Amino acid sequence: MADNTAVYEGLFILDSNKFAREREGLAREIEAMVEAIDGEVLVSRLWEERRLAFPIKGQRKGAYWLMYLRIPTLRLKELTRSCEISDSVLRQLFVKLPPSLVDPIIAHAKGETVAVEEPAGEPVGAGVE
Repeated sequence: MADNTAVYEGLFILDSNKFAREREGLAREIEAMVEAIDGEVLVSRLWEERRLAFPIKGQRKGAYWLMYLRIPTLRLKELTRSCEISDSVLRQLFVKLPPSLVDPIIAHAKGETVAVEEPAGEPVGAGVE
């Protein structure tokens, strides 16, 4: 049975103390987790650092790392488990992107502009008096 792949948005809350000490190393660690399950990192960047609403694993501040990745859908559970046993990742969330939105979302995350096509049919306001 062939693995289907899908594009996911992954949001990781990282230990801000470790992130401050080894910013690039921590980012590579997460990317290595994705590559270990035959995934591909499309975009990976810091979203923001902020105070947490409640302590997680004794931490009151976290670095939010945003990643878009293409992975085999049957291996998502492995990636989730890798994050759960990592000392650097406090929490993670994965959301599967609809195929029709993948290109515009990835382009936006990379800072590129995307031309939006208008739906076929009557122009907006046609027939309104």
